[in-house]
Formats: sequence, structure tokens, C-alpha cells
Amino acid sequence: MWRNMGRSLLWKAKVFNAVIFRSNGSCCGVSAKKWTRPSGFDTGLKTFNSLTKQKEPLILAREGVATWYSCGPTVYDHAHLGHACSYVRFDILQRILSRLFGITVIHAMVITDIDDKIIKRGWEENVSPTIIARLYEDEFKKDMLSLKVIPPAVYLRVTENVHQIVTFIEQIIKNGHAYATPEGDVYFDIQSIGDRYGKFVGSVDSQGEAGSSNKKDLRDFALWKPSKPQEPYWESPWGRGRPGWHIECSTMASSVFGSQLDIHSGGIDLAFPHHENEVAQSEAYHQCGQWANYFLHSGHLHLKGSAEKMSKSLKNFITIKDFLQSYSANEFRMFCLLTKYRSAIDYSDSSMLEAQTSLGTISTFFHDAQAYMKGQLQCSPVQEAVLWERLAETKASVVTALADDFDTPRAINAVMNLVYHGNCQLQPVSKSDGGARSPAVFGAMTGYIRDVLDMFGMDVLHTKVQEADVMSSSGSLEAVVEQLTNFRSEVRAFALDRSKTSGLYPERIPLLKACDNLRNDLAPLGVLIKDRGATSTWEITQGQRGQKVQDQGQDPETSS
Repeated sequence: MWRNMGRSLLWKAKVFNAVIFRSNGSCCGVSAKKWTRPSGFDTGLKTFNSLTKQKEPLILAREGVATWYSCGPTVYDHAHLGHACSYVRFDILQRILSRLFGITVIHAMVITDIDDKIIKRGWEENVSPTIIARLYEDEFKKDMLSLKVIPPAVYLRVTENVHQIVTFIEQIIKNGHAYATPEGDVYFDIQSIGDRYGKFVGSVDSQGEAGSSNKKDLRDFALWKPSKPQEPYWESPWGRGRPGWHIECSTMASSVFGSQLDIHSGGIDLAFPHHENEVAQSEAYHQCGQWANYFLHSGHLHLKGSAEKMSKSLKNFITIKDFLQSYSANEFRMFCLLTKYRSAIDYSDSSMLEAQTSLGTISTFFHDAQAYMKGQLQCSPVQEAVLWERLAETKASVVTALADDFDTPRAINAVMNLVYHGNCQLQPVSKSDGGARSPAVFGAMTGYIRDVLDMFGMDVLHTKVQEADVMSSSGSLEAVVEQLTNFRSEVRAFALDRSKTSGLYPERIPLLKACDNLRNDLAPLGVLIKDRGATSTWEITQGQRGQKVQDQGQDPETSS
């Protein structure tokens, strides 16, 4: 259904004059930190680029294709909601590019499976670091699938690419931008690139990372470091050792995408020093002026009331598995959608309740619209022309919002506004006047909303009951509920019959009370019955959070 709604204009432009490093590290022709607008395919979108600190037109090297690299996890422990927030947010952005704007996203991600933290965890558990890494890598991938994150085109493990990393380092040394020490360390020479270092905020005044006293500059960072006794190691021209952290991403992104990358993503905490050092290494290796054209950074997840991000090192995290015991993947995605991807986000029960309420409102509209289309819901004549107009406005608003730096809160607000206007037209009445009905517009509205939610990775009709596969494949539970609802409808119809009196028969009021009680008792068990005039409909909801029918706007029978 979705078509490419962004402008697909090919730039007939001038050839991009890449800035080449001189052997002494200075640059030809441009200011050291100036971002150069790429030539190529204009997607029609604008996105906030951390390299320029402002929104820029998103222009891709190839028409209809975006190359995208993201920093994956260091696999030494369970993934937590802070990780989930970043990966889900960028999954949503990639889905928008693909589903709405017709861009094929080629996504590669590195798995850091050798690191000081992994080695330490192996010692603590008295097992090989490889076992630790594989265990938590598998858990990470399962967690991502449980959150409906589309896997990248390729996962790359550091340990399987060390030979490429060694070759990459050798070329940086050859190009005059790194040096080895007598102890077997290899450092990137920041002075060799002049004032090109410092493209992200706060980087220029950095004290640098700890290391050998033989560093030329305190800011120089490790490309290779010698292994200590009993640590894993690989052979290299500088002795036995293992890669530094930053060089992993430069090497593996280059192995997949070469000297030109459209988009690089990660959490805002990675901007410096990790992404700063990646840029320095990659441009020194490829001898180019602009390796990655766009850096997208997601905001931190905070526990409400805390100024610190959720972090394993701070011991203030909630694992993804624990979270999914209480909430669904749909609810977490809606939680993420309600804030901009680059904004910090507060996690709390109240913020999750907001996400639940939004999904519940949409779900209720879906079921009411279905009941109307089936003829089960009687209401006043629908202002059909108004709803068609609202639907067209919503479609335009959603595209405009998402083309403006993937503004999901504005897009969700447009959808919720459409739901509101739909609900206003679906107010039940006791008796129909037999006028014309308008089911087509509600079919179009629910179809569109379902497509938008699917684009965002959500299925509003897919409940945790279904996810847990509680219902048997034979559909026996649905059959029981169907029969139970039919029986109840017959009792209500008899009790409500006023053919021989102007009001209810007093002796039948206990029947209506019994129907009320049954409806209310079933709601906490996950069966929601809605009375629509003389008929009733039902749906299976999440039992542990079932609520009284009165909360859904239903009145007791005896009050009618």
C-alpha cells in the first residue's frame, strides 16, 4: 500500500571533490571540520546530522539505497531497556525509510565479542571469554526479535575479523597516521591530522584515554594493545595482542561499505570518543575528507527522577526479559514513538501507562469500527465526507512529520486525532433510524491506521494472549466465548423486551443484573463483552490487565 512519497530527485551535479589527506596530515582546500553536502539521490527528507548540529537534507550515494552502520553491543551481560530504546528507535527509522519512502536499507552491525569486560566476566564465571560472548550475543539477538527489531543484513564479530583489523592498522601506519611503541601498542597519531580532530561536541579539550607513557599526545588512542598474561591474543606485526575498541567499527564498516557510508547510528554517549575516533581512523585509512555523511544519535533512557542514563555499570538497569514480563513489545514501541528519537526519555509506570492508553484507544476504535461495519453497532448517521477529509489530512500530516527528522510524536498525534474523530461518529444509540450507513470510510480508516502501525513495527490487534499462544490452534476458546456471548445476548434481548409496556418488566431486572455481573466478571479474565443496543460483541484482551467494562464507557443494564 505504501508508495514512495518522498521526492526522488537525482542531483545532476558537480563531481564531489573529496578532500585528500596529505602525507603530513593537513587537508587540501577546505576547512578541517566543514561538512560537505553529498551529491546523489535526494530522499526528500531532512534529518538532524550530529556532524553539523542541525537538520540537513538526506542525500544518498545511490538512488533508493541507504548504507547504514550501527554500533552493536559489547556482549558481557544481559541487554537492558537503555539498549532496547536505542535499537528500537533506529529500527523505527529504518522501517520509515523502507516502508514510507521506498528506500532499501542495507544495515550492518558489529558485535564486540572480545573486550576487557568480557574477559573479566569469564574470570568471574571461570569459563572462556568466548562462552560468555556467545551466551550474551544469543540473548541479545533473542531480545531484539522479541522487540520486533528487524535484524541487520549482516552481524560482524570482532574475533572473526582480527586479520582485517591488523591489515587496516598497517595501512593507517603506512599513511602516516599511527605509530607503534616498544611495548607493542599501536596508537593513532592525532597531531598528524591537524585540526580535523574534534567534529563532535567537547572532543577538542579531551584528556584522552589511559595508555602507554610513550604516547606522542595524551589524546592518542589505541588501535592495538598487547595482551596480558592469560588473556586471549592474536598474532600481529607488533606482537601478540588484540584490537582497540574504536578500530573494530572502522574496519568492519569499511569491509562492508568501503570508503563511503551514508548513515552511522548509535547512542549519544558514543559520539565522543568512539565515533570521533572512528571518523579519524576511517578518513586516515581511506585518505578521504568525509567517510560517513550522516551521524544519527539517540537520546538516553533515564529512570524517572534520575539524571543518569540507564547503564549496566551504574547498576540501575531493567533487563529486556524482565520488562517483557509486565509489558508487550507493542507497548514499548509506542513508548518510544511518543518522543523524538534523539531526545532523552524518562521510563516510569506513568510513561508506560500513556503508551498503553494510546494503544488501548486505537484498539477500542478498531473493534467499534468493526462492529459498525458488521452492522452490530447502531449509531446516528455518520458524517462521511468529514471523515474522508480527515483521513486525507492525516495521511499528508504523517508524511510531513516523518520527512522532518522522523518526527514520530507528531505522526502519532495525527493518527490519534483521526481516531478521535472516528470515535465521535461511533456513539451508540438504542434504535437505528434505518438511514444510510457508511462502512467504507471506516474500512479505509482502520486499514490506513493498521498500515501506519505496521510500518512502526506494531500490530494493535496482536495481544499477549496470542503471543503466549494460550489459545489452542483449534480455536476452542473463541468458540466458547462466542456461545457464551450468544446465550447472554438472548437473555438480554428477552429482559429488554418492552413490546407490552413502556418500561422494563420489574421481574426481568434480575436477569439484566446477572448479565451485568457476567460481563464484569469476565473482563479481568481477559474477555471484554460490549453491549451495542440489542446485540453484543466480544474480544479477548490481556487478562492480567483486564478492566471493568464501566471503564470502557459501558453502563450497567439496569440503568437503561
